[in-house]
Amino acid sequence: QEQLVESGGGLVQAGGSLRLSCVASGNIFSDNVMAWYRQTPGKERELVATITTGGRTNYADSVKGRFSISRDNAKNTVYLQMNSLKPEDTAVYYCNVLTVVLPRQYVYWGQGTQVTVSS
Repeated sequence: QEQLVESGGGLVQAGGSLRLSCVASGNIFSDNVMAWYRQTPGKERELVATITTGGRTNYADSVKGRFSISRDNAKNTVYLQMNSLKPEDTAVYYCNVLTVVLPRQYVYWGQGTQVTVSS
């Protein structure tokens, strides 16, 4: 069974750093897009960053220059390095994997990890 397991969340002061990890297991096609989303209560889940199998990245404007997404394809793991954290970065962060095996699209989600940034 496919599974995404996140780790690395926690409480940090403003200006600090955290590194999130997400390990994918199960029968997930290796050619995929891995991503991080985040969500705060009462708001829609928002895309933070994506990375393709080939390493192409994309970031939300709110995190550009502060966050860095990377992946280790051999370990089926995606990382999110978060620097210069701000209180508004406080959210539950979710790992996501999107893969297409024609004619179907498969989307997988992790359980989420809480990130809290204190001012």
